[in-house]
Amino acid sequence: MSAPEERAALPPVSLYSCALRLLRAEPDGRLPEGGYALPDPPERRPRTRTSWKSACEALTEVLTEALTPPASRTDADTDAGADADADTDTDAPGVARAAEEIHPRLAGLSIRGGHVQSVVTGLPLADEGRARALGRCLTRTGTSPMAVCVGLALLTRLGEPEDVPYLRVLGRLRDLADHAVRALDPIDSPAAALVWLGRHTRGPELRGLVDALAAGEESSVPGRLEAVLRKVREVRPETARRVAEAVRLADLLREARPGETGLVAGTGRLLRRMSSANDYRAEVLACPVAVGLFEAFAVRAAELPPTLDHHAILLSVALELHSGPSRLLEWGAGRREVLLDRLESVLGRPDWRALLAGGSAEDGDPAGQRRLDWARRTARQPFRRDAGCTGPAGRLRIEATVLDPVDPDIVETRVLIDRRPLVPAAFGRGGAHAPEYLLDSGRLRATDEPREVQLAEAYCTESCCGALHVTIRRDGDHVIWSDWRRPAPPPSLLPARELPEYRFEAAAYDAEIARAENDHSWAWPARKTARLIAAGVRDRPDLLTRWDVEQGWIGTDFRDRDRTVVTLAHRAGPSAGQGGEDAHRQHLVWHVPDDGTTPEHRAAAALHRLATVDPRTYGGGGAGRSARSA
Repeated sequence: MSAPEERAALPPVSLYSCALRLLRAEPDGRLPEGGYALPDPPERRPRTRTSWKSACEALTEVLTEALTPPASRTDADTDAGADADADTDTDAPGVARAAEEIHPRLAGLSIRGGHVQSVVTGLPLADEGRARALGRCLTRTGTSPMAVCVGLALLTRLGEPEDVPYLRVLGRLRDLADHAVRALDPIDSPAAALVWLGRHTRGPELRGLVDALAAGEESSVPGRLEAVLRKVREVRPETARRVAEAVRLADLLREARPGETGLVAGTGRLLRRMSSANDYRAEVLACPVAVGLFEAFAVRAAELPPTLDHHAILLSVALELHSGPSRLLEWGAGRREVLLDRLESVLGRPDWRALLAGGSAEDGDPAGQRRLDWARRTARQPFRRDAGCTGPAGRLRIEATVLDPVDPDIVETRVLIDRRPLVPAAFGRGGAHAPEYLLDSGRLRATDEPREVQLAEAYCTESCCGALHVTIRRDGDHVIWSDWRRPAPPPSLLPARELPEYRFEAAAYDAEIARAENDHSWAWPARKTARLIAAGVRDRPDLLTRWDVEQGWIGTDFRDRDRTVVTLAHRAGPSAGQGGEDAHRQHLVWHVPDDGTTPEHRAAAALHRLATVDPRTYGGGGAGRSARSA
């Protein structure tokens, strides 16, 4: 008999057993980067091509049968079922036999793991004990990925602490890791985080931390962690959250010796990264220990020495607590306010105030100067007590918020209704639009004619993951926000809820919108110059129409935020044989030079140039030009 024939003649080995064997062979129990590949099954069964709906219906039918106890059973059947169940630590009669019977049917299904979870989540469970036992049988004895995936989906709903060791082992298999993480999250978030990090992280600092955690090398974890925290701005927000959960960061911070300022500062950076919406949702809302982590950080914040970097960290955390997604966490009465008071007390000390009193950053560093100017403009914003006032006249608060300039996306419009940030609560797939889009354009003004406004868009695009729309209309003495359009929000600790119709007193609404539109205190000089140019072009459309030019984007350069950029578009002459409609659309990029004057002066000069010189001729003299076909 050949070797393949011998392997085929052997009984199939469960995926759990395969993963356990690989784990025991790994030196010091370390996690392989990316996880282990699934072992080849001894026999490949052809899968029937069916529609997604048919596959889900078939899965529902299989599980419904397996979860229905047999109506009658002989004594022999009962004894056999009990013995089999005992081997897999289950206690529902006949579950092991049911798992064995449905295994071939599950293996033959062609359905994605996310759809499996969706089916199991919506499945009525008359007997949760039997469903839990079936999940355990499938995860521990399943020999096909689909059978194990179904078992993990059941344990995502019904898992208990005794399931954690099995789930951690299965999480070593690359294709099952995310399913195992979903099952672990509700019952052991540090274990879930370690499995997730083992599957998804790269780089020497993160891999060093993961290896130390997996091997139980507790003494080396703090040093490995600080190496990660120093570069935390380079990692994804979910990675930051999983690091906090895996190392039990709140406990580490509480137990750290006085003077461990690297850990304190790193925790502040990590909190800011977790709160970023650059990963579509603010990961801080999915972190079960977020409140405790904020509290531990605020308690230790006073230990930080006064430096510009530390000032930016404390100010960033305060902005997040003031109006960011973290305001949506379950704080309880007064707890969040206590943390803001602590941070305000630290930043209000004379040695910290002296940081902002100096004329310029050390060594004339442009990035440091940009950060220093931001801290001066933003210093009081998170500590104002007028945001989100109670009562019908103060239900709405609009704030243009600029984050630490070292962050990639630094400007957003924060909309608070009844003290709650609207966009992260209602959408969670990207941040709100910039103030130029929502405020400078007048989109939030209420008129008698209903108007639909896009408040936020997914980072990918609306056509991919959607956007948040609301219809704004004036109704007598009130302004109404209603008729919401949005996709289903992504999973988080926030309960999904229907968006209500919001009704505001018209006078108070108009006053708040006017205040927000006329607040320019947040804008740095180049951004203010761009806003003034855009306002001038809106007020005088002839500045562009006279040259047969259309307005594009007006703002600041993504690579250099101290440069004002004006983009314009026009149609170049058609190529030979083409009509006017086929002319190429060309784009002009004009960098408005910084001549050391005020934003008002620079904007006025730019508008005068648009009025007197054809922008299609711009080139040199501080103006850049580029063209591309569209």
